[in-house]
Amino acid sequence: MKFIVIGITDNPQPFFPPEVLEIIGNGKLFSGGKRHHEIVAPLLPKDAEWIDITVPLDAVFDNYSSLFTLHSSLPIIVFASGDPLFFGFANTIKRKLPEAEIVVYPTFNSLQLLAHRLVMLYHDMRIVSLTGRPWPEFDRALIEHEEKIGILTDKEHTPAAIAQRMIDYGYTYYNINVGEHLGNPALEKVTTLTLQEAANSVFDQPNCIILVAEHPTIHSSQRYGIPDSEFTLLDGREKMITKMPIRLLTLQALELLQKHVLWDIGFCTGSVSIEARLQFPHLHIEAFEIRPECETIIHENARRFGAPGINVHIGDFLSACCDDIAAPDAVFIGGHGGHLKEIMTKVLKYLKPGGCIVMNSVKAPKVQTDSHQLWDEACQELGLTQEQPMRIVINEYHPIEILKCRK
Repeated sequence: MKFIVIGITDNPQPFFPPEVLEIIGNGKLFSGGKRHHEIVAPLLPKDAEWIDITVPLDAVFDNYSSLFTLHSSLPIIVFASGDPLFFGFANTIKRKLPEAEIVVYPTFNSLQLLAHRLVMLYHDMRIVSLTGRPWPEFDRALIEHEEKIGILTDKEHTPAAIAQRMIDYGYTYYNINVGEHLGNPALEKVTTLTLQEAANSVFDQPNCIILVAEHPTIHSSQRYGIPDSEFTLLDGREKMITKMPIRLLTLQALELLQKHVLWDIGFCTGSVSIEARLQFPHLHIEAFEIRPECETIIHENARRFGAPGINVHIGDFLSACCDDIAAPDAVFIGGHGGHLKEIMTKVLKYLKPGGCIVMNSVKAPKVQTDSHQLWDEACQELGLTQEQPMRIVINEYHPIEILKCRK
């Protein structure tokens, strides 16, 4: 299979070098988005066959296979936006048909065009695609305080939605540059706005964004260890939060620098999830809690400390369906309600090989069966390998043991 992928802008009268015009003129099999078809239709031969690129893409590639069966010697000429190797369709071809031959004729991508219009250096720009993708990489760029972020948008992740998310989580020290219909002389528009202005505006598609930090303030996420007093607590109870020194030692025990997915079971105030999100922004975090009132608390704390992207699940963990949730390689059990063995048994169904489980046990007096004993019994019955506990005492609080085991 051979594909020739040609990059175009939104210009209704595109310019192509002679080599590309010859390829188009001699072609028969063509493909691209509906907007691309409108732009290049006058250039196509009369007997051209066209396949629209629409979702689901599996159907598109089935059509490609059918065409190659009928015309095995002919390439499919694909029109794609900008540089087809920049979050573009050439990447999709490489992923789905790794043996295919691909020839690329790129043009400027939309973020390059926007930087050109702004006369802005862009070699130091962090690039994030939200086109058909969820928020995590954008959230990570914010948490890591990137000074310049280029964003490819879609109909869901609009400039207004992006600006509002930034406002909600306190990343308000950016200006937003929006480019609409870049490359189209009649419709092109470039606007520089505050986040609040952008959140209240409507923009034409296609568009893209460049965010530039202006006088960034010191954000909570720039501290290693958030003071306990700054969290919203459950019923104002100070004992219902993993204390900051214990929290940081717990993150160390979870080995999160090398992990990818953390499950926080019994999150309560969300302090462990939030601290993990800020200190290890590459992490995918799933947070579970049985008490419905904690949902408001974790969202309030996440916004306060600038920690977007924590997936919250309210309800009994033992009854929750976890089949469609990212499998963990690190699990923190912040609360078990006396069902520790059952929780660990369920966790083991999903925990990746080599993954670890960590729990903090309070050594309180007058307690006949403490969490450490339950932990030992569960680990023994489930065949888990324990590591040496770490015993910590903070001020007047009861001693705490950080317990850890591996699958």
